Amino acid sequence: MALSSDGLAAYISSKGAELQSLRTRDGVDYLWAGEPSWPKHSPLLFPIVGRLAQDRYDYRGHSYAMPKHGFARDSQFAIVEASPHSARFALRSSDATRAIFPFEFLLEVEFTLDGPRLDIRHSVTNLGDADMYFSIGAHPAFRWPLGDAAKTQSRINFERHEPAPIRKLTGGLLGRMKDSPVEGRTLALREDLFADDAIIFDALASKSLVFCCGSGRSAQIAWDGFRHLGLWSKPGADFLCIEPWHGYDSPVGFAGPLDEKPGIAHASPGERRDFTLRIEIG
Repeated sequence: MALSSDGLAAYISSKGAELQSLRTRDGVDYLWAGEPSWPKHSPLLFPIVGRLAQDRYDYRGHSYAMPKHGFARDSQFAIVEASPHSARFALRSSDATRAIFPFEFLLEVEFTLDGPRLDIRHSVTNLGDADMYFSIGAHPAFRWPLGDAAKTQSRINFERHEPAPIRKLTGGLLGRMKDSPVEGRTLALREDLFADDAIIFDALASKSLVFCCGSGRSAQIAWDGFRHLGLWSKPGADFLCIEPWHGYDSPVGFAGPLDEKPGIAHASPGERRDFTLRIEIG
């Protein structure tokens, strides 16, 4: 589905409710094109973020298989509402989802373009009569660099100082802590930051950042409801994923049930939880 404003044009696929293009009036697409080195653009992570130990979790005495990042990114969403500048997509629980995620839910994703800004609201509603436990995450891949500049001329400026240690993955699970590579509020970007997978901020202070490149182009990313952040790139590929999350990979050695998993979100019966993301092109 194509959306447009006086500043941007976007394309969203109903498969995964995935944003696949975010193009400015001068024809520059800020999103990764989904090339063979990583054939995604901006997958939606639900009802888990990252990986579980042995790709399984326990809940109320039962064991369930769950693939990395969950099933939403590969699910077909219904188009609920559409206009030239906005669209809302929905995914409801089904027999297929209940087989691996035993909760009744409604997941809605609403995209709204306004001038140079794209607002994305992710809403998770518990339709069941018991508490629901889940994680959710955005995963937009931006071109890196933006425009005609070297990768090493790029940086991320956080809203706040980020002195807390970051986390790295060990065998695909949340592992060792490392000193923060952020100096004050600034992270100088370079490929070797991602030589052994993502950088994970599980004690995040900021609710926004600016992704800047030496070309003068920039993207401001702001979020609400999300509590954590992942940054990831595949060495040699020209993209940077800036990923606000609520939740993250299972920690190494964690063997508890889903409702005790670190970072997990909770919704009471009938409750709706909103997680918003704003991308503003500079």
